[in-house]
Amino acid sequence: MSGTAIITGGAQGIGGATALRLARRGWHLLLVDLDETALAGQASACAEAGGSAETLVADVRDLSAAHDASERLIEVRGGIDALVNAAGISMPKTILEITEEEWDRVMDINLKGVFTWCKAVAAHMAKGPSKRIINISSVNAHTGGSPTAVSKFAYAASKSGVLGLTRGLAQELGPGCAVNCVCPGLIETRLTRELIGRVRSQMEEATPLRRVGKPDDIAVVIEFLATVEPNYMTGEIIDIDGGRWVN
Repeated sequence: MSGTAIITGGAQGIGGATALRLARRGWHLLLVDLDETALAGQASACAEAGGSAETLVADVRDLSAAHDASERLIEVRGGIDALVNAAGISMPKTILEITEEEWDRVMDINLKGVFTWCKAVAAHMAKGPSKRIINISSVNAHTGGSPTAVSKFAYAASKSGVLGLTRGLAQELGPGCAVNCVCPGLIETRLTRELIGRVRSQMEEATPLRRVGKPDDIAVVIEFLATVEPNYMTGEIIDIDGGRWVN
């Protein structure tokens, strides 16, 4: 199955790994990110992998940009088959340290950003057939975050909102569109590499699979959710953390 997908946060990390997996299936991708240089490199990598990609430098909170880009993609490509909301930021501050402006920013990007792109494509996706929205939350939505890591209470709260949004949209957009969510544990990316380097041995010991996760560990599940046929999954929350959450 090939198709057309939008991936926010598509220049690197989980979004970038997902882009490469779908590109290998021959998909056309719209990659959305703020890093223009990384976007250009990711688009080239997708072309080399067998797909095609265009890029959009945009803030995920910009509903007008999301709407215009989605409408143009529908017009040019004939439709959108999948939306992957992978953009997000961390927030390392505690309740005693965080400012109101910082709280608003993490909520805006991590939760409103998901709403923005879902809103932009909702009418089209609800028509079906077999459209898919995959949102990225975090195991921190279950745990409340970690006092020793970069993901504390504000991040956890924003990612908890993504769970509710996912389940609500699964009801509203069915049967034409399935909406599911993946909750990664701590994944080794450019942004987390320094932290993981300091605690790698402790993390591996606390994880039943005895290793730190990679972006492709999450991307393979997103690929499944975007492409599996037939599909009878919607409103599901899938934890992917090597078993650490249950441990």
